[in-house]
Amino acid sequence: MGIGPKDLMNDLSTFGLMFETMCVRDLRVFADALDGNVYHYRDKNGLECDAVVHLRNGSFGLIEIKLGGEKLIQDGVKTLTALSNKIDTDKMKPVSFKMILTAVGKYAYRREDGIYVVPIGCLKE
Repeated sequence: MGIGPKDLMNDLSTFGLMFETMCVRDLRVFADALDGNVYHYRDKNGLECDAVVHLRNGSFGLIEIKLGGEKLIQDGVKTLTALSNKIDTDKMKPVSFKMILTAVGKYAYRREDGIYVVPIGCLKE
């Protein structure tokens, strides 16, 4: 592409798309090891989830991918909450986990609402 780090820092939109693609690749590797799959969700109303990790036993988790920062994390929380509230648990299992996968940070943590905020570097552990 002929771009460097400074170019990406000046175009966070493009950098965010590249980061999301790399995260989905990593999630697919991990899901495959568990005999699972990773999907993207988007409904007719525009509600979208970056990654849905689905295992053969019907368990699944919802993941929003964000570069970081409190505003973007809050945006991810809104999306995850809206989507999980739409799930009919009479017809399928409830969400096993909700996670915001970020580019920055040293530690993963669980918010009071149960949503995990996980830096990409923590996935290897």
